[in-house]
Formats: sequence, C-alpha cells, structure tokens
Amino acid sequence: METNLAEFDSKTSGDRTVMHVLYGLHTLAWFSGGVFAVIALIINYLRRADEADTLYIAHHNYMIATFWWTLLWLVVLSPLWLLFIFPGAVAYGIVWLWYLYRCIKGWLRFNDERLP
Repeated sequence: METNLAEFDSKTSGDRTVMHVLYGLHTLAWFSGGVFAVIALIINYLRRADEADTLYIAHHNYMIATFWWTLLWLVVLSPLWLLFIFPGAVAYGIVWLWYLYRCIKGWLRFNDERLP
C-alpha cells in the first residue's frame, strides 16, 4: 500500500500567517532592541524542526542566517563605538539597512511563494 505524501503536506493559511508574523518580527527588531528578532529566531528554529515543505524550510533558514550574520557584524563592528562614535553609528546604520533589505526581500519572495 502506497502513501500519498501530498495529503500530509498541505499548508494552511495559519502556516502562512506564522511566516508573515515571523518576517514582521524580524523586520521590526531594531525598534525593540532586538527582542523581536530573538523571539522570531526561537520560533524559526522550532517551526523549522517540524517542517516538511521546502519553501518554508528555505525561508526559516534565510531568517536564521540573516539574524546570525547581523549579530556577527554588530559584534565585529562594536569596537568602532568605543573608539569613535560617528564611525560606529555609520557602521551600525549600514548593518541595519542590510538587515532591513534582507527581511523585506525575503518577505516579498515568500509572499510570491518563491525561494529566498
């Protein structure tokens, strides 16, 4: 007896809503001092573990990678704040723009049901 896996792999509107909320939390993270991003990151890891859909897994991975790369760049650039305030602000501004770009790009591609 064969099992039709397509019956088990159907996504609901609730699944899409969760992804939109996660992208929203990541996008608004800077306004919460990063708290929203940490909450979204935890949910990304939890949801990705039980995910079977390639599109959803790719977007979870994309958000997770965006978070960790951003954190890495913030740590690497943090000495600029100790030495010079203006270069530190510029560097963090560039990282913020990159993070915002990644979140919006991923969100739009998810909305179009495309891989990030």
